[in-house]
Amino acid sequence: MTSGPIYLDYQATTPLAPEACGAMQPWLGGPDSTGGWANPHSAHLLGRKASAAVEVARGQIDALMPKGGRVIFTSGATEALNLAIRGALPALAPRRRIVTIATEHAAVRDTCLWLEAQGHDVVLLPVDCDGLVDMPAARAAITPDTALVAAMLVNNEIGVIQPIEVLSDLAHAAGALFVCDAVQGFGRVALPQAADMIAVTAHKIHGPKGIGALWVREGTALEPLIHGGGQEQGLRSGTLSPALCAGFGAAAKLAAQRAEEDAAHVAWLRDRALELFAGWQVNGSLSERYPGNLNLRRDGLDVARLMSDVRGVAFSAGSACASGSGRPSHVLTALGLSSREVRSSIRLGFGRYTGIDEIERAAQLIVDAANRQMG
Repeated sequence: MTSGPIYLDYQATTPLAPEACGAMQPWLGGPDSTGGWANPHSAHLLGRKASAAVEVARGQIDALMPKGGRVIFTSGATEALNLAIRGALPALAPRRRIVTIATEHAAVRDTCLWLEAQGHDVVLLPVDCDGLVDMPAARAAITPDTALVAAMLVNNEIGVIQPIEVLSDLAHAAGALFVCDAVQGFGRVALPQAADMIAVTAHKIHGPKGIGALWVREGTALEPLIHGGGQEQGLRSGTLSPALCAGFGAAAKLAAQRAEEDAAHVAWLRDRALELFAGWQVNGSLSERYPGNLNLRRDGLDVARLMSDVRGVAFSAGSACASGSGRPSHVLTALGLSSREVRSSIRLGFGRYTGIDEIERAAQLIVDAANRQMG
């Protein structure tokens, strides 16, 4: 990649693909633009051209989704998940139970906990030591009074892939809707074909930040969270950015084209990383896992000090979304790790633009610093 720190934080965000950057350029409205700055919701010629770019992008994203639904652009996955969960509940009344997993991203977990404070019955399903959902607990919790089940396809902190299709079947058997947070799996892992709603975002697949989407199965009733002009199919008010949409669409198209190549590359990087970090413990299932996420632990290690010592590598001590909170990772805690073990864990994320030499140099820097610290 470029000079500077080796970037191994792909779960936080991914480098912008050149193809996505190129797709955005005509719609950024620079001094030489021929109308790329136009409002895509305007009826004149320039507006219609901008609108056409948005629709091309919508189709590129929809091509990776199940059949029989529509794509609604949002500001990101957090908004998409709020729209899915909170927007669906009114039509599901009087059912008030929401079932999700204890290791969900805060976009789902905190939304559900907020709804619990509003009077909804929220169940956080436990996971086993590998981070996989407790299926007997899921079967017991998903009852006929359940309105909605929400589950993450690929966990952002430990990369574990949940049995989404089974959870989806349980939800539908109880008459509930199923919402999937596919942020970390979109373009990399097969999506659940029976989901009712799927939330994704651009910047996790080498697209721009500030743009996400909610795929909604036809016939699923939703109420908007944001009121105003109703620009986005009556469900999301606000002027869309053709540039952001175009970048997202190009990134999705590229992900589909490179799926096999990217998967093989990431698996190769994972295998080499495991060799280099021999003796470190992997947090979460190694078999049911996206290979571009390695959450590793070396007991007794002070990761805060490690990150300070290893300035040449950009990696994470947990989820970037919760950094600075001072709270131990709720995901690692749910696996049964002690506070000390959580503080001894790091997350390495890599992907399409990571070189094998970067993995090797980063591992040497991290392992050497850890050895010095451990004496």
